[in-house]
Amino acid sequence: MTSDPSARTRTSRVRRPRSARSRPAGTGPAATRPVRRVAATAAALTAGLAATLVAVPSAPASAAAGCTATYTVTASWNTGFTGNVAFTVDAPVDGWELTWTFTAGEYLVQGWNADLATTGTQVRARAPGWKQRLATGETWSVGFNATHVGRTPAPTDLRLNGVACTVVGQPTPTPTSTTTPTPTPTVTRTPTPTPTATRTPTPTPTPTPTPTPSPTTAPVWNPPAALAPALDEVWRHQEQTYNNGNLYGFRNYGWDQVMANGGYLNVCVRWDSTRTVTAAQRDKIHAQYEAQYRKWFARMLQPDGTRWNGWPYQEVDIRVVGWAVRDRSLLQWSDSSVDVYVGDIRENAPQCPESLGRFFHQDGSYPGGAARHYDQSFWLTDGFGGGAGGDWGQRMGTEYFLGALDNADVTILQHEIGHTFGLDDFYDWTPTGVSRFVMLAGSSAAITDFDAWMFRDWWRHLKSRYGL
Repeated sequence: MTSDPSARTRTSRVRRPRSARSRPAGTGPAATRPVRRVAATAAALTAGLAATLVAVPSAPASAAAGCTATYTVTASWNTGFTGNVAFTVDAPVDGWELTWTFTAGEYLVQGWNADLATTGTQVRARAPGWKQRLATGETWSVGFNATHVGRTPAPTDLRLNGVACTVVGQPTPTPTSTTTPTPTPTVTRTPTPTPTATRTPTPTPTPTPTPTPSPTTAPVWNPPAALAPALDEVWRHQEQTYNNGNLYGFRNYGWDQVMANGGYLNVCVRWDSTRTVTAAQRDKIHAQYEAQYRKWFARMLQPDGTRWNGWPYQEVDIRVVGWAVRDRSLLQWSDSSVDVYVGDIRENAPQCPESLGRFFHQDGSYPGGAARHYDQSFWLTDGFGGGAGGDWGQRMGTEYFLGALDNADVTILQHEIGHTFGLDDFYDWTPTGVSRFVMLAGSSAAITDFDAWMFRDWWRHLKSRYGL
């Protein structure tokens, strides 16, 4: 995310636009449904059935590039599924749009690696600002999560820049899960070597005290009058666009994680880098990550320290409990302050064990042991432009974050933490009367009062699920 208030851009380490879609004239927040982009993440599931798509140009090759593509359903559960369209162009493309039509009642929830929107049953995936050009023979993947009503056939009328593609095969896996997580898919899974963990005994975590009621009762909903109309617009927009109009059905927001733990979050660092890290650098990485998280939770307190609207915690402890690497020699420390996991590779990046991850075990039952579990991943990748975030954690460039270790505000991280707690992107519209806030990429370098009230609004609407 840039700090230039005049640029509506997605987060970007080199301060170039990652995406900038203007809202069409005459439309509002609920007209064409924008879908938040999420990068492929640590929580991806294994690849499923695939169907080959073969481009059938409707115009001469010189007029438009054709493509060869693969449609894959990588995961399916009782009410939803994860899909992926990987396409290879047969001529250079500068600016692209992929469209398809769902035929069996599917409904798009979110997507990544493109700017996605829906109109009825049609899905439109436009090139993000950072990936407008594709060279001859280059392959690009667009992934998404969607709901289903029992079937997940391959979509029809798939087109790249208006060139029709023919779908061959019908991937229709049977739903296999009885829960409803929002899994984040993988691109191409790298064969996973047998993971070896350098693990030393970890002291038993200090029990977190049972939260006590606030000493005084703060008003339930008292935003500044100037922000109230915009906040109302944002919440109505989220209710209409999240999870097929049922954002309350999802149970792994950051809020759910904090409450399940009793007031803390455990985090694993995915060190997707060839850089070495000293113990001193590690500690600075931990401290800066924790500091940016504290900036969000500080907004749940009133100026006098009163916890807002039944929020049960004066502080939320952020604990980095593990590092995942390809090569142990990159981590130049020998102390036992965190567990180190070597060789567990997914999305071509190291990850902490799935047996310990909340994303994979949202019922709170961890085969690897609850004491060593992690709720989120902090994924640092060499050369990664911009950022991504969701219930699985946050991702950004190694260079960007290391360069911001002494900054008061790490803009991209603040933005992506917002996504972890449900806050949306604003690529296609801006709420009435506000123009600068950290969730509007490129408009603010730090969390604003409007961001804080959007954050509080999520708590206001979800707190009842915790009996508060």
